[in-house]
Amino acid sequence: MVLASRIYAPEVAAAAFRLESLVTTLAKHGPVDVVSVTAPGPDRAPVNVRVRRWPVLRDRSGYVRGYLPYLSFDIPLLFRLLLSRRPEVVVVEPPPTTGAVVRLVCALRRIPYVWYAADVWSDATASTGAPGIVKRFVRALESWVLKGAVVSLAVSDEVGDRIRELGARRVVTVGNGIDTRVFGPEGERRAGPHTLVYAGTASEWQGADIFARAMPQVLAAVPQARLVYLGQGSAWSAIAAVADALPESAVTMYDSVPPEQGAAWLRGAAAAVVSIVPGQGYDFAIPTKLFAALGTGTPVVYAGVGAAADLVRQNELGWVAEHDVDAVAAAMISALRAPDSEHERSRRAAWVAEHRSLAAAAERAAAAVVEAAQDSRSRQRGSSA
Repeated sequence: MVLASRIYAPEVAAAAFRLESLVTTLAKHGPVDVVSVTAPGPDRAPVNVRVRRWPVLRDRSGYVRGYLPYLSFDIPLLFRLLLSRRPEVVVVEPPPTTGAVVRLVCALRRIPYVWYAADVWSDATASTGAPGIVKRFVRALESWVLKGAVVSLAVSDEVGDRIRELGARRVVTVGNGIDTRVFGPEGERRAGPHTLVYAGTASEWQGADIFARAMPQVLAAVPQARLVYLGQGSAWSAIAAVADALPESAVTMYDSVPPEQGAAWLRGAAAAVVSIVPGQGYDFAIPTKLFAALGTGTPVVYAGVGAAADLVRQNELGWVAEHDVDAVAAAMISALRAPDSEHERSRRAAWVAEHRSLAAAAERAAAAVVEAAQDSRSRQRGSSA
């Protein structure tokens, strides 16, 4: 079995953790090759896993994101897969350009592949204001990749419904979550009681600058309030510009930190802040950073609408506000003033452990991949008989 992805552990990103968990689970069933990129830090590959890396271009934040970085992975990937020993199945992670390379190679070598739909890239592209021709190209390419996959893994029912509309033949909803061993309620608490934390990628479609723009109102009501950003992303410079106009130390920004440090910041915060800009075709998404916070027992302030907002409301996991400065400021103030208890923290953490464990999602995903590999094996025996 082969996993092809531009991102993999030890990169600090939700996708990297999700894929590492999948590979670790798959390795229980047989050898796994991970075809990825050079990354900071040593590999921590378990038994039965070989990680093959290749140098690529990265953007200013050090992330493999953008047309040229994608191509710097996708073009070598074509030859790396063509020249490798034939696997029973290939699992491929977005972007759709990588999926297109995998579909082409798999068609030539008659190998089934599995598409891991953590999100819907064509919808995300539509939300960034990209030119119409780019939007149409990404949608057509993603649809073509989905139609060729023997099975597509969806992180939620909403994503599953969307990729069916785009042509996915068979969809298995595997869910998504976090490593509860890291993002749990026990451990160091780094942030202070008047601190709000945004932990993770901040791209245009997330609109994470809304929290920094709300800080003047928050500070007027709670002068001790502090907002901390941990991560990176295409909106990082826009957030920094807002932060620079605020009182010193009101907003602090740190580059991506190891998961254990991120968990310590979240564990000590009054609340975590999470957002998605509504009306961009991405309201079905449920950000993983939401579960990371809740896993530590910390409530969330969610700015947006859709599936994530419904989840927070229905399970009493924090506050939901419109993606509007005044509404967000009011929710942040409520979070800073609200009393919390160890009982409530334990309840939130227990909810995540039961419903959003990364290990459980990996088991479901691995079962679908192994089934595809077994089907491939059966077809090979049948054709040789």
